[in-house]
Amino acid sequence: MAVQRLKNFLDSEDVRYVSITHSPAFTSQEIAASAHIPGKQMAKCVIVKIDGEIAMAVLPASYQVDFAQLRDVIGAGVVELAKEAEFRDHFPQCELGAMPPFGNLYGIPVYVARSLAEEDTIAFNAGSHRELLRLSYKDYERLVKPTVLKFSVKC
Repeated sequence: MAVQRLKNFLDSEDVRYVSITHSPAFTSQEIAASAHIPGKQMAKCVIVKIDGEIAMAVLPASYQVDFAQLRDVIGAGVVELAKEAEFRDHFPQCELGAMPPFGNLYGIPVYVARSLAEEDTIAFNAGSHRELLRLSYKDYERLVKPTVLKFSVKC
């Protein structure tokens, strides 16, 4: 199970985290509300294609990806939303739409919105639509080593 794999990874890195079980929810805003977490601290993963290659854009639940801005800041030709069929196999054992923002564990580059990087703590799906993990952003950044950019706009 993806949740246990992620917990094992965090434990092996001596990261303190909190596991939060909630009723099934599928949008990041619903999940944040269900778990009583501010939308700006709830990290959602948007799987994108950058010049044809799969990547992960991670941003607050209360924001959306500005694809033109992301394309411009990374100097890409084309940035678009990936189709489920294009990324489903990259995240074995994860429920579709509940992938954790740890692209490094799946060999996928990770781009984090500056708006999320400003938070002290973040919460995110742990591979399931019923469980979140919450940890410090500094620990997340240390483990994932994402590229932090400005590419999101508030919903």
